[in-house]
Amino acid sequence: MAASIQLNVRSIKAPFNLTPVPKQCPKPSRISCAAAAATPTKRYSITLLPGDGIGPEIIFVTKNVLKLAGSLEGIEFSFQEMPMGGAALDLTGVPLPEETLSAAKKADAILLGAIGGYKWDKNEKHLKPETGLLQLREGLKVFANLRPATVLPQLVDSSTLKKDVAEGVDLMVVRELTGGIYFGKPRGFGINEKGEDIGFNTEVYATHEIDRIARVAFEIARKRRGQLCSVDKANVLEASMLWRKRVTAIASEYPDVELSHMYVDNAAMQLVRYPKQFDTIVTNNIFGDILSDEASMITGSIGMLPSASLGESGPGLFEPIHGSAPDIAGQDKANPLATILSAAMLLKYGLGEENAAKRIENAVLDTLNRGFRTGDIYSAGNKLVGCKEMGEEVLKSVDSPVLAAI
Repeated sequence: MAASIQLNVRSIKAPFNLTPVPKQCPKPSRISCAAAAATPTKRYSITLLPGDGIGPEIIFVTKNVLKLAGSLEGIEFSFQEMPMGGAALDLTGVPLPEETLSAAKKADAILLGAIGGYKWDKNEKHLKPETGLLQLREGLKVFANLRPATVLPQLVDSSTLKKDVAEGVDLMVVRELTGGIYFGKPRGFGINEKGEDIGFNTEVYATHEIDRIARVAFEIARKRRGQLCSVDKANVLEASMLWRKRVTAIASEYPDVELSHMYVDNAAMQLVRYPKQFDTIVTNNIFGDILSDEASMITGSIGMLPSASLGESGPGLFEPIHGSAPDIAGQDKANPLATILSAAMLLKYGLGEENAAKRIENAVLDTLNRGFRTGDIYSAGNKLVGCKEMGEEVLKSVDSPVLAAI
């Protein structure tokens, strides 16, 4: 298996960030100077999990972008498409077939589209598409979820926040992914002393779980702007009290990183009030789930944001943070950019292929510079396109990475 990123605190690369492409040709106008595909010198296997709703559409587009970016850097991919989520339920009766998990474990990286939909909402918990996602994360042992939220200059007017609040926001949420209330036991249903039905879950963290995610976050903050905010609810929850204690202890290993603490309710408020105060945020599973979605809307659309889920060894899982959007599935309306940028994270964090990752990042920026927008990020004066055409425009930028004057 090709080497994938090891989260042994020394191997984490600089966080994802879109920067303008340097001009490589002398003329300021767009020039077709496509590079020929390089002779493959590296080969990787990628498991594709299209899933449900818009998942197959965005994965189809992203696969083409990944193939082209790789070919220009001498990389050859072999793809294996496997069912997961609602699609797997319909096909096999379970949300994560054993064959799918096995294929994922054997791959060099996994690219996931989206799962879930109205069709399966009333299923019992073990037969919900979302259960398959939790099982996949647990099976792959990916405990660190990286969710960047960057307000691109081209999309600052798409944010629901005032321009002076949203402009310049560039933060990373590091979410613990395999512990906490989503996995804690005991959990289930019962009857209380009054004879009423009850449902219960347990928020529980062990020292090693906190320590390893804290080190990941400190490493990322060190390579960003050197500021880490740990978010908890230590004024109420014992699990958060231990969280704060351990993060504070780990901070002694990183004297170059400024650590602060914030209660989750205040953090939610501050993200809306003044998001530029944040550089890197580390938090538990459920708080990270909520806060990263909130942060995504600062950028203008959840359809723009990728994520990476990484473990200490083995393949990483890369996916957009948006849902399956069943209301627009099959209508060519989906924004594929979050998935395309997830492919860039796959190259950077999963395979260590920085040049190919930058090709994709720059291609997305170039496509936006040229005014192409899907409906979720559209504004007057730009060109409204669908999922397929957006993918085609990104392909053009990958193949001809010379930009007009920026």
